[in-house]
Amino acid sequence: MRFTLNGQSQAFPAQGLKGPAILLDVLRNHLGLRATRLGCGQEQCGACHVLVDGRSVPSCTLPLWAVEGRKLVTLEGAAEIQGEGSRESAVLQILQAAFVAEQAAQCGFCTSGMLISAAALLLQTPKPSDTQVRVALDRHLCRCGAHNRILRAVHQAAATWDLAVETQRQAQHG
Repeated sequence: MRFTLNGQSQAFPAQGLKGPAILLDVLRNHLGLRATRLGCGQEQCGACHVLVDGRSVPSCTLPLWAVEGRKLVTLEGAAEIQGEGSRESAVLQILQAAFVAEQAAQCGFCTSGMLISAAALLLQTPKPSDTQVRVALDRHLCRCGAHNRILRAVHQAAATWDLAVETQRQAQHG
């Protein structure tokens, strides 16, 4: 089983696992990446989301075979991805700073999934509307009541990300 995880090529043996290999289990229990959480185990809470080819997907029921040849990014990827193609890392770092500035994380259990889904949104839509942000985060449960701060943080990050994208575009076109 081969895939790219946080910018590094991975070759993971599917044999030796008990039962069908689920991505969340492999990330947490075999690769030691703990930011991705198990919440409900039924794709309903958002705590387990990871980026797969730039899309936010739940990993709690995703079979490992489904990521063969794919590019995966977890929250740890914000620090691990270096060099070319690190748009995911850059947007995750911007989002993390905005979440801190807006005090958008309380207990932190849902935060990694929210950051991942917000990153997927900003990678596709650098200037999202309030409705687009709400739709992107709709499947994420936060029991702490930080929703308004989370929305503010995503909009703050969007403004920073949009400026970075525009600056890069201008630099490329001289």
